[in-house]
Amino acid sequence: MRLPGYNVVAMPTPAQAVDRLLAIMARLRGPDGCPWDREQTLASLRPYVLEETYEVLEAIDAGDPREHCEELGDLLLQVVFQAQLTKEAGSFAFEDVAEAISDKLVARHPHVFGTATVKDSEGVLRQWTALKKKEKQAKGGGKSVLEGVPREMPALARAERLTEKASRIGFDWPDASGARAKVNEELRELDAAIASGDRAAIEHELGDMLFAIVNLARKLALPPEDALRGAVGRFIERFTHIERGLELAGVPHGQATLEQMDELWNEAKALAGQNDAK
Repeated sequence: MRLPGYNVVAMPTPAQAVDRLLAIMARLRGPDGCPWDREQTLASLRPYVLEETYEVLEAIDAGDPREHCEELGDLLLQVVFQAQLTKEAGSFAFEDVAEAISDKLVARHPHVFGTATVKDSEGVLRQWTALKKKEKQAKGGGKSVLEGVPREMPALARAERLTEKASRIGFDWPDASGARAKVNEELRELDAAIASGDRAAIEHELGDMLFAIVNLARKLALPPEDALRGAVGRFIERFTHIERGLELAGVPHGQATLEQMDELWNEAKALAGQNDAK
């Protein structure tokens, strides 16, 4: 398959495409390569991994196949770039990365590549968790089902992942009602902390409240990151409407009353509702 706009005589095989990319990366890092690429280190590349990941997510949301393809390429570059650096350091190369993940996929899918049987996706997840824990124990870890969730993940995503992992061994409510009741409980505790004026207690209870909301989102099968991103987008749209309205009314920047802004906010909210109904 070739996306529109790519003009090539013949479509390369996957192996040829990967070999070409690896050769380009090696050239860029070579003596006659690019000064910027040659200066990079694993530490200097860290921000780009996150940036390119977020751009892939934006491309998925946009629903544009060409953009999605290009952004996946940018993310793949980060894998290839790091693998080139580690190859130069004598630790591992790109082929080691590919072989390692291939071995892992085969080992963790014994119901596909072996003789194990599972009934449904829940069974697959339980099997995956057990196999992953066994692998980690063989390496000296694996004492907790919560292992493997990076500390540097955004807290919202990390909370969702941790509660998901805990649920795989039964530490979970049977449905969303239990998680919803927990939100009410945490809200009462937050209100009590606010009334006390104890800043440390407020921070503690606010964290518990956010954690409970993330858990509720998981039980509702609604990724909290997506929900919050949607809320942020709506805030930007409505606040931009407020700014345009104030400008049209000749109200100087920073001198509008809260009532004026609330009126425009509600107007923006109503307009959005009308557009959603179309």
